[in-house]
Amino acid sequence: MVPDRNLESTEKLWKTLTKEQQGKIKAVAMDMWKAFMSGTQKTCPQAKIVHDKFHVSKYLGEAVDLICRQENRHSDQQGDDRLKGTRQLWLWAREKLTEKDRAYLYALQNADLKTGRAWSLKENFRHFWSCLDREVATATFNGWYNWASHSRLKPMIKVAKMLKRHFNGLINYITHGITNAVSEGFNSRIQSIKSVARGFRNFDNYRTRILFFCGKLDLTLEHP
Repeated sequence: MVPDRNLESTEKLWKTLTKEQQGKIKAVAMDMWKAFMSGTQKTCPQAKIVHDKFHVSKYLGEAVDLICRQENRHSDQQGDDRLKGTRQLWLWAREKLTEKDRAYLYALQNADLKTGRAWSLKENFRHFWSCLDREVATATFNGWYNWASHSRLKPMIKVAKMLKRHFNGLINYITHGITNAVSEGFNSRIQSIKSVARGFRNFDNYRTRILFFCGKLDLTLEHP
């Protein structure tokens, strides 16, 4: 564990591994933070960068949420309250919706709302992750990108362009299939530790606390 999210910290973290360990790494899952990518390419150049699909889902969800809030404010001014109270529904994955919520959501989509189109884009991108080879995945992404870039939904267009710039990291998922799921689980625990302690005076204390609670220490007493 190291402080900050800059290039220096990324390189410092990589150097905690031996040269032999670094040389055996084939792929690394990460978000699209520039320092993480640059530090990895510099220290472990043979490793393929794989952009984490959960972070991609987060970016798409944030775009849908922004569009929903903007459209809801405008609709409310016009006396249209169809989007009122629906914000959370648009953020959930389709399979997590109840039958009633799913029917309501589809009805709103048929009303040609911007939020409905944004949600469809978010949900349809998931087909990319299930592609079995790079050629099919490339065609799937290009079709989705063409749809998104012509959607006239500025937040969604912004995310689509970002994904296009990082396409190499996205397509590497098809080959390596790795995600940040485990580290995100640790991060959730770490945030809980930080919340309970109400902050730390310095990073060393913070690091010690994390290693103590997340390090799977065996604290069983040995009786003579």
